[in-house]
Amino acid sequence: MKHKRGIHFEVSERKVLLRVADLIIVFFAIYCLNLYPEFEYLYFGKDNIVALILLGIYISIFGTIFELYDLQKASKLDTTFKNIVITTSTVVLFYLLTPVLSPYLPEERIQIAYFYLAILMSILFWRFIYINLIGSPRFYKRVLIVGETSNIDGLVKVFGASDPNYKIIGFINSEVSTNESVKFKGLKEFESKKFLETIEKERISEVLVASFNTETIIAEVYHDLIMLLERGFKIRDYTQVYEELLHRVPIQFVGKDFYKYFPFSRSNENKLYIFFQRTFDIVFSVLGLFIGILLSPFILIGNIIGNKGPLFYSQERIGKNSKPFRIIKLRTMVVNAEKDGIKWAKKNDQRITAFGRFLRRSRLDEIPQFYNVLKGEMSIIGPRPERPFFVSELSSIIPFYETRHIIKPGLTGWAQVSTRYGSSVDDSLIKLQYDLYYIKHRSVFLDFNIAIKTLSTILYYRGQ
Repeated sequence: MKHKRGIHFEVSERKVLLRVADLIIVFFAIYCLNLYPEFEYLYFGKDNIVALILLGIYISIFGTIFELYDLQKASKLDTTFKNIVITTSTVVLFYLLTPVLSPYLPEERIQIAYFYLAILMSILFWRFIYINLIGSPRFYKRVLIVGETSNIDGLVKVFGASDPNYKIIGFINSEVSTNESVKFKGLKEFESKKFLETIEKERISEVLVASFNTETIIAEVYHDLIMLLERGFKIRDYTQVYEELLHRVPIQFVGKDFYKYFPFSRSNENKLYIFFQRTFDIVFSVLGLFIGILLSPFILIGNIIGNKGPLFYSQERIGKNSKPFRIIKLRTMVVNAEKDGIKWAKKNDQRITAFGRFLRRSRLDEIPQFYNVLKGEMSIIGPRPERPFFVSELSSIIPFYETRHIIKPGLTGWAQVSTRYGSSVDDSLIKLQYDLYYIKHRSVFLDFNIAIKTLSTILYYRGQ
């Protein structure tokens, strides 16, 4: 069988493509502006190399903050247009406010408008091409699942929502099928005896093996998988793809060989990384407390009007190595919010005051926790510290829940910037998947990514 694979881009390839193409198209637009004799603000040449590099850095940083490289949002023109306008406006504003590194303001202010429009229109033009070409069906990754029928539904839902270009075409049941077998109607099922024929006919680019127990895979399917592998066809395990696409550790699929899923990052024992992280914590906690002091008069007034009660409250939380400590926060709920017992905090929780909702959405309620960071009880980045009651409850239901306590809890973290507020056991399971992914992969780069996404959360007023 000679299989002609379609052209497709991996997730990482598309993100790199978006970033690189944004910079290339902007620099090309600036070069074209230089052909216009009246434009003198930013000359495209060696003498302005620092100014050009600065422009590229601003585009990359603010493009990340304002979600230009979120593949789900990048596939929609309306969302992309809004994000491009916000990004371009912020880039130009910061560029104008750094005249030491960027060119001095031109005498004719109209040139700033030319500069702004060149960046805006060039990125918009490229993204229009991306959505209609790279994001079109001809570049989709066409995937065939091989696995038990009971696994298919969950995989289709999570993979379909994670990447718009990752299209699951159908599945082949890896078990012996009988009349009593459960049938899955949400996705086309292909016959196992026509496995190789299906690969060719449907132009499949990847086979995803989704089987809890590979020993149950029927002989003919197993033989075809081996044959495909020997011919260089791409075959991957569903847990590997799950982690790659969703950036979560699929603990609900982990069995007795759990140790294979937790080769935790060397950063957990890397002295240089730990030193860097603690230095980062101290610097930013001091800065955060200083900002809190500057904002305190406004917060006090808001508390008197909208909260009507004590400004601060403390609560016991579980920290590193399951050691309890008291967290300090600005109060956002009514006094005696738990007089009827401990409850999950929910979206639009009636116990949250009017001013408390503002504090949560803006993340200002977290400011006092910089004191916990300064004391070493918390870090800027890490799993969110949970209350002892919920830790006890969740540990008895969710496997590996206590694993999140092997590092310091954080003010912000991978789970906090990647999913909604945990208000149920199911939400806590998803948050744990993100927390374990962070523990497994944490690095300076991932920490920087979380910091940027946290800024995005604050600027878009998405705190909960």
